[in-house]
Amino acid sequence: MEYTPELLNKLESDFSGYLEGDRVSDFLNTYGIRFAAGHWCAGMFADRFAPAGYNADDPTFDDSVVAQIARVRQAGIDGVEFHEVVFLDDHGARDSAKIAAITAALAEHKVAPTNMNFNTWTHPKFKFGAVTHPDPAIRKVALEQILLGVEIAKEIGCVSCGYWPGSDGWDYHFEVDYGQRLRWFIDACTEIAAKCDSLGLQFGTEPKQKEPREMNMITNTVAKAALVCLEVNRTLGKTVMGVAIDYGHEQMVGNTPADSLYTLKTFGLPIANFHINGAKYNSNDEDRIAGTDDIWRLVEFCYAAIDTGYSGWYGEDQFTYRTEQVESMALSREFFANCMKKALMIYAQKPELQAAQATGNAARTINLVKRVIYNG
Repeated sequence: MEYTPELLNKLESDFSGYLEGDRVSDFLNTYGIRFAAGHWCAGMFADRFAPAGYNADDPTFDDSVVAQIARVRQAGIDGVEFHEVVFLDDHGARDSAKIAAITAALAEHKVAPTNMNFNTWTHPKFKFGAVTHPDPAIRKVALEQILLGVEIAKEIGCVSCGYWPGSDGWDYHFEVDYGQRLRWFIDACTEIAAKCDSLGLQFGTEPKQKEPREMNMITNTVAKAALVCLEVNRTLGKTVMGVAIDYGHEQMVGNTPADSLYTLKTFGLPIANFHINGAKYNSNDEDRIAGTDDIWRLVEFCYAAIDTGYSGWYGEDQFTYRTEQVESMALSREFFANCMKKALMIYAQKPELQAAQATGNAARTINLVKRVIYNG
């Protein structure tokens, strides 16, 4: 979307002060900011400390995907991300009844399908890896499941596919042949990217430092994910594969999130999808309500997304174990909108910001943005 001076002037005239209620929707619509949530954000929530689920004591809680879609809409959110496994039967085959039920729920609640993620870590057959499993038969099963997920993504109307390779990585030194595992991953991503490209879908891999792998995942940083993309695109002879950025994963590894966006832009790699959440710097993958941590970092991240020309969906990826799902999703949307407003207010001063940056004096840039950060 082109942010004209006239449109940016509306920030002061139409969207002054804190945004909440209908003003959040008005703001997002005015500035073409598309917001989604993973279906899991509206789910039961389980972890190793409460494996039955944090809502398991509520007999009225419906954890079906159809009910999750209804909660996403109740939170005022326009799009929803999926995992391909919710469309498969117990044998890993396409389940027409599930696809029909979920498609009907999307239409009923007027929620758009946005991104298809691939779950190759839940089933125990993937405990040693998926597309990098040492057994070639398991690698084949994982790849076939992902390629089937790509087909379903196209069928239901998604615009992108994202691969977070949760089980691909290692837990100990000397556990794996790093080069071999990376080659297997690149080869699989090449096939997935080609399939997505043939169907007109964007494709990206989502880097993360660790967890469930305890030492490293196969693509533990944006930089390593970018190298995979460059190799895949070189093989395919065109730019097909990009990176799906997760704000919390950037926090985990200690990156400056905005810097990662400019790095990808510099190397000509697309941003396939965004995941928004809250996490402490150099912490674990907390997936808390977005906007509840360092506002400077999140606003700068939003500014970088605007400045690098991202126009896709922003999707919540959060597990709010101890707060109610609809309220938590709505709060993330609200806080994110207010951070995006601040980012746009700074973007309206881009020439002044660039002039301050050119001096090398951090105080100049801080003085330029401080009132927006704290009062905008």
